[in-house]
Amino acid sequence: MEEPVRFDEHGIEPIPASARDSTPWQQFWIWCGANIAPINWVLGALGVTLGLSLVETLVVVTLGNLVGCAVFGLFNVIGHRTGVNQMVLGRGPFGRRGALVPGLVQGLLTMGWVGVNTWVVLDLVIEILAQAGVHGGAGLRYLVAALIMAAQLVLALYGFYAIRTFEKYTVPATVLVMVVMTGLALGQADLHWTTATATTAGDKFTAVTQLLTAIGIGWGISWLPYSADYSRFVRPQASDRSVFWSTALGMYVPTVWLAALGACLASAGDGGDPSSLVTGAFGVMAVPVLLLIMHGPVATNILNLYSCSLAALSVGIRIARWKVTLVAGTVASLVLVVFLRADSFAQAFDHWMASILVWISPWAAIVLVDFFVLRRGRIDVAALYKDGGANVRALAALGLGLLAAWAWQFGTVPALQGPVARALGHTDFSWLSGGLVAGGLYYVLARRAHQKAPGRPRSRRSPDGSVRPLHGEPPRHRAGGSPRADAPERTHPQRTNHVPCAPDWCMVAPGTGNDPVDPLVEISLARP
Repeated sequence: MEEPVRFDEHGIEPIPASARDSTPWQQFWIWCGANIAPINWVLGALGVTLGLSLVETLVVVTLGNLVGCAVFGLFNVIGHRTGVNQMVLGRGPFGRRGALVPGLVQGLLTMGWVGVNTWVVLDLVIEILAQAGVHGGAGLRYLVAALIMAAQLVLALYGFYAIRTFEKYTVPATVLVMVVMTGLALGQADLHWTTATATTAGDKFTAVTQLLTAIGIGWGISWLPYSADYSRFVRPQASDRSVFWSTALGMYVPTVWLAALGACLASAGDGGDPSSLVTGAFGVMAVPVLLLIMHGPVATNILNLYSCSLAALSVGIRIARWKVTLVAGTVASLVLVVFLRADSFAQAFDHWMASILVWISPWAAIVLVDFFVLRRGRIDVAALYKDGGANVRALAALGLGLLAAWAWQFGTVPALQGPVARALGHTDFSWLSGGLVAGGLYYVLARRAHQKAPGRPRSRRSPDGSVRPLHGEPPRHRAGGSPRADAPERTHPQRTNHVPCAPDWCMVAPGTGNDPVDPLVEISLARP
């Protein structure tokens, strides 16, 4: 008999090995479920709306998501290696106080996302009820919204283990419905594969850049601040490769699938609104289809609410996680009211996506450079929880990265249309300009500070592959080296949370641990 789902009592402390029992396959279902959502139909239809042909739209979506989802997979690897949530991991490059800004932004945006996604579900439910002959005006809309928010809150309040179980049992059934839905849609739709309204090379290039930002590379980037919140629960014995592929494919498959379906329906002239896309393609059969497809936005919102609570805790709020989730759900309900007044769903979503990419791509580039390039995949977990200031270099790189991202961003909000985007035919490479400037500048500044720092501890590699510090410490073997097979599990008493480590990938950082580029003379975290 299967054990009952336990309550998630974890906050932002590192997850102990005994509680890390998730598998890579479960991570696949979590991210697959979160992206089986009508919102992706809208973004897929955006390519046709911008003037691209169906073939061109499919190529951009398919190739663009290869890049975005690969970066997403790398961020999940960081969470798996450390057992730490994403906003706390941001303290590595930014410092504890410097990470307050990204944490606050992430907390506010996740509440906004709950409002957006609930709006989608609400429209679909109202459409179903209308086909069944149920009409109730504004009162019915608010009643349905309250019921949906309550269901999402229960799962998010219960935490990761409830989220994992929900996805485990609901996503496979939803995937089967998606197969049937795709077959019915493509069988009835009159597809126009090469018809395009953007005829000049300049117009096509502009449309490609905007589509890449919305549902190509930009889609995977928009999920980066969430990634480690869930991969931190993956069992330590799982390989980095399995975590990478399970999470990247969990993001890639449903995103490309639904975006392609939305593009196909849009090319047949069915519009960009999710309700219109579904009901126009399925007619009466849309009722049972929509009842299951509604799972996607709900699955997305429980991640938003859960990650929102972790972001709030990471900035210093000292109450139980579930209480923060409850507050976030209340605020998200107010945000929902604002989005209900939006004239066009596609337009409101485009505004939101453009705004979050401005900060996520520079922030993500700094985190990637810090962890994989400067730290070489190793970090002192205990140092993330120590009192400390802000890394001015990282914040400066983030600020200039934000400026570069805004300069090459084009959206429907005039204030967000940067001068470079305007000058270059309304193109949008905000994710690229922001990431390159922030990541490149941070690397230069951090490396220069590292080279100038006096008295830095150094190490040399012994012939047997171990790392031997020059301070006379005994050699330490890298993973796959020659430690005894029966070596006992090691713990580090100096760590605040006393987290046990497996002998072949334990993390130790000598020195202060406060400098973002402290050299680590411990073993490599690379796994076979």
